[in-house]
Amino acid sequence: MAPPAERSSADTDVPVIDLSQAPGEGEAWNRPKWMIYLWSATELVLVTNPWQISSGLRAKALRAFGAKIGDGVIIRPRTRIKFPWNLEIGDRSWIGEGVWIHNQDQVTIGHDAVVSQETFITTGSHAHRKDMGLITRPVTIDDGAWVTSRCVVTGGVTVGRSALVQPLTLVNQNVDPNLVIGPPATEIKGQRFRGRPEAAQS
Repeated sequence: MAPPAERSSADTDVPVIDLSQAPGEGEAWNRPKWMIYLWSATELVLVTNPWQISSGLRAKALRAFGAKIGDGVIIRPRTRIKFPWNLEIGDRSWIGEGVWIHNQDQVTIGHDAVVSQETFITTGSHAHRKDMGLITRPVTIDDGAWVTSRCVVTGGVTVGRSALVQPLTLVNQNVDPNLVIGPPATEIKGQRFRGRPEAAQS
């Protein structure tokens, strides 16, 4: 095995943040520790559980911890919700299997919206040039929008009404209503609907 390369003086001049001094994640909890731990156990048994437990039971568990879940919402197995009290989902929306909503800030999903399998929605990041302190910004997925499988949606983003985000897209800026976007997120591929679709609901 070759010996490790020696570091140049230029490398050693690059600063490194002491992570032991970083502000703690608990700043975003907004609830007492006992509720955080109780939710963690409830999530594991009733929400993240890979067995096909009732979608309605998942919704009831989320509501019991402060989530606002509309009528007819479908929530598939292996869903992860960081803090249910920071979640609102409108009527008839679908949350696919393995979706992870890491909502240290508010996540709002409108009515008739879809978030497909394995998508990751995160509202948190860190002050990467300062002290790695937590920074949170809300996420909104508007009515009728469809974020397809294995996308990443970052804090501060709004996905507009009836927009469609194609698989494996990083969404780190707002998406206008009725647009189809794909990797990279800045590439606009056209409108999802042409004219006013008869089936659209207000």
